[in-house]
Amino acid sequence: MTDKDRSASEAIDAKIAKLDDWRGATLAQMRALIREAEPEVVEAVKWRKPSNPLGVPVWEQGGILCTGETYKDKVKLTFARGAALADPAGLFNASLDGGTRRAIDLFEGDRIDADAFKALVREAVAANASKAPRG
Repeated sequence: MTDKDRSASEAIDAKIAKLDDWRGATLAQMRALIREAEPEVVEAVKWRKPSNPLGVPVWEQGGILCTGETYKDKVKLTFARGAALADPAGLFNASLDGGTRRAIDLFEGDRIDADAFKALVREAVAANASKAPRG
């Protein structure tokens, strides 16, 4: 793990710790599922600003897989190429009108089908790999 990767992971740890309610637990759970689905995933933090100094957690593998945004009432996982992914379990429930992205909004008390979510992450990895330049 590089220093940059470590600092991003530490920033995500800090964000989860700061969210000392169900949102932190949900974000931590989703992060663990992403790591289970793709052990080589790279964590990053993007879009830091004064109103959000800890930024937005981002998981990448050959490009952005998904982001993990938190709001007062939900945790939103936005898949960068979600519109190109099959979603047989119907996990996507937000940003359905977008041409590229799709999202999963999780509210307090929601449960996620872990196996279906991990399959979605693996499909996102494969979609990014299919777009990678050939050497």
